[in-house]
Amino acid sequence: MGSDDEKGPRVMILGVPIDPIDMPAALARMGAWIAAGEAQYVCCAPAHAVMECVDHPELRTVYEQSGMTTPDGMPMVWLCRWYGYTGTQRVYGPDLLLAACAEGLECGWRHYFYGGAPGVAEGLAERLRERFPSIQIVGVESPPFRALSAEEDAQAAERIRSSGADIVWVGIGSPRQEQWMAAHRGKVGAPVLVGVGAAFDFLSGCKPQAPRWMQRSGLEWLFRLASEPGRLWRRYVLGYPRFVVLVAAQLLRGRKANQRTLEK
Repeated sequence: MGSDDEKGPRVMILGVPIDPIDMPAALARMGAWIAAGEAQYVCCAPAHAVMECVDHPELRTVYEQSGMTTPDGMPMVWLCRWYGYTGTQRVYGPDLLLAACAEGLECGWRHYFYGGAPGVAEGLAERLRERFPSIQIVGVESPPFRALSAEEDAQAAERIRSSGADIVWVGIGSPRQEQWMAAHRGKVGAPVLVGVGAAFDFLSGCKPQAPRWMQRSGLEWLFRLASEPGRLWRRYVLGYPRFVVLVAAQLLRGRKANQRTLEK
């Protein structure tokens, strides 16, 4: 686990540390870990992940101990820029997965896909092989949507370890995937674990992805709500307004603190 100095500066958003980075920086950091054999995990944090940490403070430790927590949603990007990190760009889970697959072709990175409903990870792997013919995919696994027994967990860890993977892409939903990565860092052989949530569904073609213009303008939540209202209404209708209010309060406190400093 690297120190904050090794990780670089982080922006605290409602108590959750976000790395104010862009895609090339994220890939460079992952590449350095793979080259050094350093066990790290990556969290991709949109607004709802931050709200999960607000509601379940024990999750903050998982994000604090990550090697990198990327600004997965545009609100994270805007806030990092507000705090002075003007070069921050969105490092979105599905885009990070595709970028790492492309980056790893020359380096020979070996990928393992752990997550998704039955058949989803296989569909993702097939599409990636079509897009990147020389990609090295060394394992595909869809774990059950329940807690694994100790024996099942040990067997899954051994499968990953014996595959020789460099990167394990974890798509078992938040916060389960973040907790899984924190518990398995250094125990599955792979240097890098990356939680990418719905990327398995999007990139396999099982679920539609928001148009790029909606992603860039911060309206992806609206597309996802319209696509899956029954599953996501609570996250977006209840969670996002709370996020806006709490962030506004954080920014106001920061402005008042700055004013008090200037007055002194």
